[in-house]
Amino acid sequence: MPFSRLKQLLGGALFLLSLGVYGATLEPTASFWDCGEFTASAYKLLVPHPPGAPLYLLIARLASLLSFGDVTRVAVLVNLVSAVASAATVALLFGIITHLAEKLVPPAPEAGLPQGAAAGLVLGSGVVGALAFAFSDSFWFNAVEAEVYALSTLGTALVVWLMLQWEKRATTPGADRWLILIAYVIGLGIGVHLLNLLAIPVLCLVWYFRCSGQPTGRGVLLALLGGSGLVLVVLEGIIPGLPTLAGASEVFFVNTFGLPYNTGLVLFLVGFGGLLLLGFRFAYRTGRAGLHTTLLALVFVLMGYSCYLIVPIRSSFNPTINENAPNEVLSFVSYLRREQYGNRPLLYGPHLFAQPTAQEEGAPRYTRQQGRYVITDHRPELRYPSADNVLLPRLYGGPAGTTPELVRQYRKWVTDLQEGRKPTMSQNLSFLFTYQLGHMFWRYFGWNFIGRESDVQHAGVLWPWDATQAVPASVAENRGRNALLALPFLLGVGGLIWQLRRSRRQALVVGLLFVLTGLAIVFYLNQPPQEPRERDYTFAGATLAFCIWIGLGVPALHAALSRLLSAARLRVALATALGLAVPALMAAEGWDDHNRTGRFSSVDYAKNVLNTLAPNAILITEGDNDTFPLWYAQEVEGVRPDVRVLVAGYLNTDWYVEQLRQRSYQSAPLPLSLSPARYRQGTNDYLPLVENPAVRELNVREFVQLVEQNSPLLQVSYAGGSKTLLSYPTNRLVLPIDTATVRRSGMVPTERLGQVVPRMEWEVKGGVLEKKDLALLDVLTSNNWQRPLYFANTTSPASRLGLEPYLQLEGLACRVLPCRAPAVRQPEVRLPEEGVVAQDLLYDSLMRKYSYRNLNNPRVYYDENQRFTLAAYRQQFARLARAYVEAGNPARARQVLRKCLAVLPDTALPYDAYTPDLVPSLVAVGETRRAREIMDTLTTRTTRHLAYYAARPDAALFEREIALQLFTLQHLYLAATDTNDTARAHQLAGVLQQYGG
Repeated sequence: MPFSRLKQLLGGALFLLSLGVYGATLEPTASFWDCGEFTASAYKLLVPHPPGAPLYLLIARLASLLSFGDVTRVAVLVNLVSAVASAATVALLFGIITHLAEKLVPPAPEAGLPQGAAAGLVLGSGVVGALAFAFSDSFWFNAVEAEVYALSTLGTALVVWLMLQWEKRATTPGADRWLILIAYVIGLGIGVHLLNLLAIPVLCLVWYFRCSGQPTGRGVLLALLGGSGLVLVVLEGIIPGLPTLAGASEVFFVNTFGLPYNTGLVLFLVGFGGLLLLGFRFAYRTGRAGLHTTLLALVFVLMGYSCYLIVPIRSSFNPTINENAPNEVLSFVSYLRREQYGNRPLLYGPHLFAQPTAQEEGAPRYTRQQGRYVITDHRPELRYPSADNVLLPRLYGGPAGTTPELVRQYRKWVTDLQEGRKPTMSQNLSFLFTYQLGHMFWRYFGWNFIGRESDVQHAGVLWPWDATQAVPASVAENRGRNALLALPFLLGVGGLIWQLRRSRRQALVVGLLFVLTGLAIVFYLNQPPQEPRERDYTFAGATLAFCIWIGLGVPALHAALSRLLSAARLRVALATALGLAVPALMAAEGWDDHNRTGRFSSVDYAKNVLNTLAPNAILITEGDNDTFPLWYAQEVEGVRPDVRVLVAGYLNTDWYVEQLRQRSYQSAPLPLSLSPARYRQGTNDYLPLVENPAVRELNVREFVQLVEQNSPLLQVSYAGGSKTLLSYPTNRLVLPIDTATVRRSGMVPTERLGQVVPRMEWEVKGGVLEKKDLALLDVLTSNNWQRPLYFANTTSPASRLGLEPYLQLEGLACRVLPCRAPAVRQPEVRLPEEGVVAQDLLYDSLMRKYSYRNLNNPRVYYDENQRFTLAAYRQQFARLARAYVEAGNPARARQVLRKCLAVLPDTALPYDAYTPDLVPSLVAVGETRRAREIMDTLTTRTTRHLAYYAARPDAALFEREIALQLFTLQHLYLAATDTNDTARAHQLAGVLQQYGG
């Protein structure tokens, strides 16, 4: 069989094998984090968070059509897009590795290889490297969920593969077509993720080596500089630059000449198109082939980039998910620039403790008013003394400024960081190398190629000598613990050394790809030491590059075996077999923690939250995992379209508040009291507390009216008296209640009618009301108890506003009611619990409404984030059982407890911090033996777990894990004291005292 034909067949086989593995481990529904948002946005072509990934959404939308109306299959089909893209990437990587290996393994007699053996060695290297990538930890994670990184990595692999195809044909007629195709793929890639832009310098280096007869160091440097320049041209000149120019043209022609909206945009497009035509005409007349190819490449980049037109088009239809509302060119530019996330200093900027001396008006913000673009605000720009700006500011204030918590996190990594003192260059570099490069890149690199300790956040690299050490069973049995024995790493290093000896140019190309898609990203992101989750998925490109060296490790093994074996074919077979053992080990170790089969917990949790709520409810959420699964459930599966999900964090923006005034399916617009002008960006972004001794309490309804009137009673001056903003005079808020209407409405359970108060009284926390707090107060007053108002259990807005006394627990959400239960004195060590238990409603939720699919299945893998979220179920079961015990209804309490232990067994979901709360109720209903069993099991497990993490030299990184174990021990101690178990209480008190708990 011809070598090329065999190569194609093997590539196809690798595609099918990888696709089979990813299909077998695919998540069957929408996962946590961005997956729910992307799936919902793809299904209805909505507008997700910037920069939007429109090409990914279009492809995923096409995949969703294969559901043929069965909405429960949409998520798995969208997930399958990542699986197919990942399998295609594996096949392309096989082609890349074999192309490189062919040049380094010539079938010459002096190499000691007959032609067939040389071909086998080349193919073996491709198979081993491709499979190593297929089963690498980070890449496999991306391959089984609805995220952009799988498709983005495919784009990177594709442009590298295309460049190598051009290299083969560089001297043949029409070879430049490959360069034009590369430009088109890069343009398309912009519509997924910007990762493949980082391959441009690599492509320039390949082009230089191919076109230069005598490469020099100076030439290599110029090629890299040229490639970096092209990256900047695309990153700044094309992506936001052209829309920015179009926006400037639009404002100029509309405001200056009074032309209709979009006239300036059309004129810019016509002018830009005319310039391109003139360029082509000049290139044709002067015979400048290079200029002609360059212009063609630009056109094809723009053709690929044109997929972004879907963003303003879809936004103009006011869809239910319409983040930033980029429905015209100016807001579209803001969307592309990701302005809502703020900026991070890169090469030069203020240090961590820098104090701004002034706030200046930056770029204007425009709104359309009466046929013109009117400046309604300027983006604020802080000015710092020149002495507070430093080179390479790795220690800097975050979006919320320099908070004590941020400083505390920095001190985990940087020694001698003194409050208010400018960090030194050595401290900045120390943080760069220890945290940003060491912890946030090389640790992830180790996960993929050396071993991983566990799935706990900040888990370290599992070195071969660590894999044999004794660890607690909870750590040893963690499915995220992968003992790779550093074999992939060693094989990759061997391949790198072998490649360096054979061709330094080739090694430079692969090394540059590794650096740009790994270390350069670290430098560009400039991550602060506060991340809500691990970010290893960002570096899939660097993982791909290292797997090229793993593949080249096969000929390196062959070279080493040449001293032991004389038979060439036997050497090739043995080297390939030894190489294949590496991806086989990676697959065996990684299967259990990448297999998401049967995992429905995220979507079931979202559905359960929605089904908790009364009809036509308003639900206030906070974070991604509170919100995105709910979006999926509503938009895709049509669950509870009457509920309005209100994201508290988005209420700081005017575009989101305006969307609340629109109808959403069966949810009517919210009748907000404040006009759009009061929510406009730059207006009422924050209201400081300016205490007025004459004001003892503040009527919320009157306060909202004063804000609407921009009342002088609330105004305070700043900036030397030249500007004013609104304030509030006291933290004590009150809201009068029409008790007769509330009692007649049926919103209050019968047993709580006597707790209805004539007015709600509470105190807000802190010395400032953000716009989101003002908006929530507006919702509370303007709703006037017409629609049920809930807070998701995991949100903080209720706590920030001080509304906890008026919450009623009905399930995975708490309802706000004008009722206040009598205060119950709790032990000082017991944490306050949110919401008064509504027994019948909570029973109905937990026992009848909620779905617990596969939460009792020990074969299903639930990672740390899932386990943390699902602990809320046990918390609610425990509170309901305790409420029934206190109410003298042990029969109901027993039903609740048995249900909890049946649907949430320890074998599938290990006992968590809230499990001890079940113990007193178990004892009260006569299940003492089961209670003691839970106590002993959890005490042993938690104590060993705590001892393991507290004794580590990097224990500071695991403060959340340590705090969780201490929290569990505290609950165990309370359970022991509540059940008069003095022996266990004494034991637990000793452990808590030992660890300062």
